[in-house]
Amino acid sequence: MLNIALFGPPGAGKGTQSALLIEKYKLAYISTGDLLRKEISENSELGRKAKDIIDRGLLVSDELIVQLIEKRIIMSADMNGILFDGFPRTLVQAYILEGLLLKLNTSLACMLSLEVPRKELVTRLLERGKSSGRSDDTAEVINFRLKEYEDKTKPVAEFYKFRDKYIPINGVGLIQEVFERLSASIDNTLQNVWFNLVLTGAPGSGKGTQGRLLANKYNLYYISTGSLLRREIKNETEIGTRVKDFMESGELVPDEIVIQLIEQEIKQHNNVKGFVFKGFPRTIVQAYILDGLLRRLDSSVSFCIELNAPTLESIKRLSARAKTPQARAYDMNTDVIIHRLEEYQEKTLQVVDFYNKQNKFASIDAIGGQDSVFERLSNQVEDAMRILR
Repeated sequence: MLNIALFGPPGAGKGTQSALLIEKYKLAYISTGDLLRKEISENSELGRKAKDIIDRGLLVSDELIVQLIEKRIIMSADMNGILFDGFPRTLVQAYILEGLLLKLNTSLACMLSLEVPRKELVTRLLERGKSSGRSDDTAEVINFRLKEYEDKTKPVAEFYKFRDKYIPINGVGLIQEVFERLSASIDNTLQNVWFNLVLTGAPGSGKGTQGRLLANKYNLYYISTGSLLRREIKNETEIGTRVKDFMESGELVPDEIVIQLIEQEIKQHNNVKGFVFKGFPRTIVQAYILDGLLRRLDSSVSFCIELNAPTLESIKRLSARAKTPQARAYDMNTDVIIHRLEEYQEKTLQVVDFYNKQNKFASIDAIGGQDSVFERLSNQVEDAMRILR
């Protein structure tokens, strides 16, 4: 999801620009004030709680605000993302939003801050007061609101600067000029988002060949857990000694070892546009592990594609590979091949279901020549990239 926080002091033009951005990027709009008014007008349970608090002259708590926002996000699952107008306003709310989005398996792409000189803001607000009759657009109230904004929101700006998500935007100029600046920043942010592909399929479906081709075409880094483990065995490392028996018998290597190797690869090659994960995750537990690992790097799995080949075809391919220099130890044993295929059916298909429920999954026919399979695969990858970017 493309989640954006639009920041700026009173009079910066957030309302005007929000309307243009949600239309262009097909975003759901979240303004805490609008949400409160909507719930109150509908006399919902949350609305009644909010009205009681407001009627007593108190500020609506962050706890209630987050319930409203969570409800709105869940209702907006069919949109490309969320535009947050004027939220978060405090450092506490910034932490709340980060935790809430993490819970909903997404994150904030950027905070766009409309920067307008104070003198210009005062002029705009005074003009607005004359034309709209708003009682809060007086010189005294304006100065108070601007000071409050500066005092409370400075820590919020620092919060997102530390995470490299704070983008200042010149808010002075014609509406279209400011909109073009905002759009350019959003488009640039989207281009910098990693595209992380999980390439799955039964043993012998062609994941290794196709994964390398995809990585080369789209400037992604190819991570094969099998290759990483074989490298450790070849170099006779401590890890290699520990995993050799697992590999030769076709058993799953303990997760803590695989995680360590994958994390090292990502950190060493983080200048690419994303990653192709081949052979991982192979279990539902590993799917959660990969999710957590990428979250720590402020990323996530973008899409999962299964290379779908009939069992008999997989056996034929693995048997043929056993007669080549590329043979794996487990290719030589029919019992091990069958065991690995059974393991895929029993464990890895749960991973397929995991990504399918997130609308991040497609199955590709893996039968045919290398080029024809790659063409089908590339078309699916490009469709997924268009949705993400």
